[in-house]
Amino acid sequence: MASADASLSGRSVTVRVPATSANLGPGFDTLGLALGYYDELVVSVRPEPGVFVDVIGEGSADSSAPVSTDETNLVVQSIARGFTHAGIAMPGLSLRAHNTIPHSRGMGSSSAAIVSGLMAAKGLLDGIFSFDDETMLDLATEMEGHPDNVAPALFGGLTIAWTTEKGPRQKKLMVHRGVSPIVFVPSFTMSTKLARSLQPTSVPHEDAIFNVSRSSLLVAALTQSPELLFEATEDKLHQDYRAEAMPQTNTLIKMLREHGFAAVVSGAGPSVLVLCSDPAQRLVAAELVAKHQETPWQALMLAVDFKGATVTTNDVAA
Repeated sequence: MASADASLSGRSVTVRVPATSANLGPGFDTLGLALGYYDELVVSVRPEPGVFVDVIGEGSADSSAPVSTDETNLVVQSIARGFTHAGIAMPGLSLRAHNTIPHSRGMGSSSAAIVSGLMAAKGLLDGIFSFDDETMLDLATEMEGHPDNVAPALFGGLTIAWTTEKGPRQKKLMVHRGVSPIVFVPSFTMSTKLARSLQPTSVPHEDAIFNVSRSSLLVAALTQSPELLFEATEDKLHQDYRAEAMPQTNTLIKMLREHGFAAVVSGAGPSVLVLCSDPAQRLVAAELVAKHQETPWQALMLAVDFKGATVTTNDVAA
């Protein structure tokens, strides 16, 4: 590997990455939606070797689950992966991460960390090495293990992700302007690894057909016909199998769906995503949850993010 490029000296970038919700009910490991809730990262090259990491918000030193602040930090590992791909040694870095995406709640916090690190590497190496969209998706999927969350984090909007012999692929679609997401976030967490372990190795043929129809319908509902969101978010592949591990989540989803709301598990959970067909509908959903649930849920009324991850160069005084 080549040594750190001297022209990196003094470079600094700011990265902004949206939260995401994967699966969206029937689109297991395939569909993902970018949400207007962001982690922000400032990365600057420092003359000394090594990394200095400062975390504010989620994962900070005074939080319930602090993240590491050395080379094992997921953002630092992602930056290093970007530099390794470019064949350039990573210089000394100073990172300041302002995290708002809840950790272990099904809103794509690990994907956001991976994407933010890769975007930082892309920005720092601008003019030295070029990363195209396909490469960014390849590297992010390699680190995350599947593309359903990293695709919307990278590109925004509604994404359909799949894998081929040549690697992961994605298609970004614009979401109908009437679609109004609300996410109910609990104080408790859920391990993605545990959630995945609850999945059976095979499912009934009729359940597979059911989900093919609903996931196809969901694409139409999100892009053209929001009035179909309730039926389009029905699922038989993963949510019922995970329900026992998340009883409060399951109870909330059942209650919301009994009242006609398109409620689903957000990612691996335990947060609940409701895809409303207009902004007024989510106010009703929030009032319903506040009135009928003993477990406290933070209601996040979010826009769909259409930009995905962004990186900008900071002006550094000479």
